[in-house]
Amino acid sequence: MTGKDAEWGLPTQMAAEFAGTMILILFGAGVVAQVVSGGADGSLGGHDSIAWGWGLGVMFGIYVAGRITGAHLNPAVTFAFALFRGFEWWRVAPYVLAQTAGAFVAALLVRWNYNDMINAIDPGHTTATQTIFSTLPGNGTLPVSVSSALFDQIIGTAILLFLIVAVTDSLGTAPRANLAPFIVGLIVVAIGFAWATNAGYAINPARDFGPRLASYFTGYGGAWRDQYGSLYFWVPILGPLVGGPIGVFLYDLLIGKNLRKELGATPEAPSRLPEPAVAQTSGEKL
Repeated sequence: MTGKDAEWGLPTQMAAEFAGTMILILFGAGVVAQVVSGGADGSLGGHDSIAWGWGLGVMFGIYVAGRITGAHLNPAVTFAFALFRGFEWWRVAPYVLAQTAGAFVAALLVRWNYNDMINAIDPGHTTATQTIFSTLPGNGTLPVSVSSALFDQIIGTAILLFLIVAVTDSLGTAPRANLAPFIVGLIVVAIGFAWATNAGYAINPARDFGPRLASYFTGYGGAWRDQYGSLYFWVPILGPLVGGPIGVFLYDLLIGKNLRKELGATPEAPSRLPEPAVAQTSGEKL
């Protein structure tokens, strides 16, 4: 834990992770609900608006929580930073609990807000609208196996963490602190554009499990299974927890260790956003 982290107690950090993840899901699940309830004519958006909605949700969530925790908002991030960046292990479970709770509460709000439309288009609460809240292989319609979906989640989350640690590495081409959330949001948009077919790019166990639990409590009895009846909820949990550390490991292997060898620096803990730049003339943060 850095000196900056020491300014905040664990309850404050958990509140930040809760709030940041809640914002993420309000926009992410909210945009999917809008697209699904809009029907096949695409009058209320399509895949592109979903990708942008999730990316913007991530960006806003980071702006909410970033100063206090660095805005993990994702158990895969927290777990990978504990493995490779010195994040304290005793904080992992509280962070994951806060992230999952934030996602759960946000999903309940989305479920309540879109209740009339959901009941109108899918009164049986089937996989036709389950994708509002959680992911399914092939987004519930395409013939994708569970093993393919798991592999997809490992790759997608590895890409996410590889790029997050690149963006937060001050020895690389890291953006200034106030721009980092925007860049991370764009990373999620890009993953949505390129890696959404096989498994809906959950790339975040809390993002999937919290809303899945909320949907189960509000009428989706099959929430834990995919469209084929197989247990599926574990895929967007295990896949990201495997893929996240792989992404950080590969960044360190291919880029990070070489930067530090050439520049003679020690690794920073990227569990925080880069500090804002300070103007030399006025002392004001940029």
